[in-house]
Amino acid sequence: MTIVKAIILGIVQGLTEFLPVSSSGHLSVAQHLLNTPEDKILFLTVMLHLGTLISIFFVYSSDIFLICKEFILMIFDVFKGKGFRINNDHRKLGVLIIVATIPTGLMGIFFKDIFEGFYRSQLIIGISLIITGTLLWTAERIHSGKRNIKQMNWVDALIVGIFQGFAITPGISRSGSTIVGSLFRGFNKELATKFSFLISIPSIGGAVLLETKDVITHGAGDISFSILFAGILASFIAGVLAIRALINFIKKEKLYYFSYYTWTIGSVIVVLNLVR
Repeated sequence: MTIVKAIILGIVQGLTEFLPVSSSGHLSVAQHLLNTPEDKILFLTVMLHLGTLISIFFVYSSDIFLICKEFILMIFDVFKGKGFRINNDHRKLGVLIIVATIPTGLMGIFFKDIFEGFYRSQLIIGISLIITGTLLWTAERIHSGKRNIKQMNWVDALIVGIFQGFAITPGISRSGSTIVGSLFRGFNKELATKFSFLISIPSIGGAVLLETKDVITHGAGDISFSILFAGILASFIAGVLAIRALINFIKKEKLYYFSYYTWTIGSVIVVLNLVR
């Protein structure tokens, strides 16, 4: 492992975590091309995810602050005997983020071994990328929703959470899945984008905790602090750029552009695996 490799992997992780092209699939392919053994990459992968998590807090800092503030005030209301009051948008958003996280977490717990087995198959990654592209193209073409946070309910959150759960499959984009799920539920594009990124916080945070457990079990390897810092910084910067780029793409109704990319790279991976 070198600083250059760490920066490359950080850029790949940061860009593909939030652009709807699948970070797990791209990171798996990048690790293979850079010839990085799993025992050398495990701890770095955890730190790269941490870098992308920080980028969400950076871009959505004001929303996250208000959500946390309102959630704490809501808990105080319960203890004061005022009941479970959801009386503003940020309070409601905080509750719905928790609701969306439930199906994602359950799918991760009960199907973790199955999905992890998919990482050993480049063919599955290729097919999943093609599926991602198809979902993006379909959602962009049929979307006409204008629902805002006031019109959103717990069923919407559960369904989007299920879409996020399917992204455990390498090649299925997490951001793509949740945005597609949100658009299918008729959300306006601003809410679909914001909700997708905000529900990724517990998802990515949970993944970091699970991966940290594996690191403790298998060891952190011999990766130096400079390599770790370079990778985290690269994933953070790339993550911020990716979030802002995707927001811009969705506003301009260009989400389907990513379909052509995922169709192309997915088809190449499938063909190469079938030819072998």
